[in-house]
Amino acid sequence: MKIKNIIGTAALISTLLAAVLAAIGGVMRWEIAAALIAVLCCVPVFTAFERRAPSARELVLIAVMTAFSAAGRFIFAAVPFFKPVTAVVVLSAMYFGRQAGFMVGALSAVVSNIYFGQGAWTPFQMFSWGFIGWTAGLLNGKRLLEKPVILCVFGVFAGALYSVIMEIWTTLSADGALSPVRWGASMIAALPVTLVYCVSNAVFLLLLRKPVGKRLERLKTKFGVFDDI
Repeated sequence: MKIKNIIGTAALISTLLAAVLAAIGGVMRWEIAAALIAVLCCVPVFTAFERRAPSARELVLIAVMTAFSAAGRFIFAAVPFFKPVTAVVVLSAMYFGRQAGFMVGALSAVVSNIYFGQGAWTPFQMFSWGFIGWTAGLLNGKRLLEKPVILCVFGVFAGALYSVIMEIWTTLSADGALSPVRWGASMIAALPVTLVYCVSNAVFLLLLRKPVGKRLERLKTKFGVFDDI
């Protein structure tokens, strides 16, 4: 098993380096290479999740939370940038662990973009929401997000982090290269949108923390799932 892990890790790193070198050498467009890298960065978490042989109940709960997250994005489609996706991802990670949080985040992007539109930006959204879920699960492993104030602060941080990662895509799609100047300008231009998203994260986390959190905790205890995370 260790040999397989080493070979798999080496193959993943080699593919990542090949994508970067292909972009630098002009063989592959930067935005395509970056989208490929974003997808490959999701592979270790998906592989680790599969390796732990999740139960059918765990898979169902992840599917339900993904559907809940995507539905929230649909429902609030008429309200620009005010979405509950991050809040649902964070709550999933808090109660089900970082791997489940990453899965819900990454799958939420894929599922909701069936309606909003798939594209080279989808891998960036997958990685962004997935990484936010992973970070939330990691922090709450030490019970750091249980206090409302800290949870809201994390919601604001998550909104800013999402913007920082997604503006990489904006820069690449505009220039075909990662220009620090363009990246900084894009983040400044997107600041009003980012602020709205940060506020929406804090609002949804406050509103959903107790009603959703209690039910997730009850389901986790009742069915004995995600106990090893």
